[in-house]
Amino acid sequence: MKQSYSKLHYMFYEDLSEDTGREMDQLCSFLGLSLSAEEKENILTRVKFDNMKTNKMTNFSTIHHMDQTVSPFMRKGKVGDWKNLFTVSQNEKFDEDYKQKLKNPTLQFRYDAEAASVARDMEG
Repeated sequence: MKQSYSKLHYMFYEDLSEDTGREMDQLCSFLGLSLSAEEKENILTRVKFDNMKTNKMTNFSTIHHMDQTVSPFMRKGKVGDWKNLFTVSQNEKFDEDYKQKLKNPTLQFRYDAEAASVARDMEG
């Protein structure tokens, strides 16, 4: 899509977790916005995972067809936690399915904080 639409901005949870301020600055730059220090601090506080998890406006707890007792919409907010849930076999199946459905993707997903940090070092 990025090749067809020049005005497309990607954000990754791994990057947001690593440095929310930097990602917010990049988004503001993309949108042509500038924030005061107070506005930025207010946003940084509100988008912290633990704050969003308890906020009914962001945690989907008011959506009645989503049974939060079975699986809350917002679980842990930990980058790379999927490794504690997927078996090696499940991960291999996912990787194979991903390769089949998204042939030659130009967008590179990052699956943990370390990979995001390494990829950014290679870019910069």
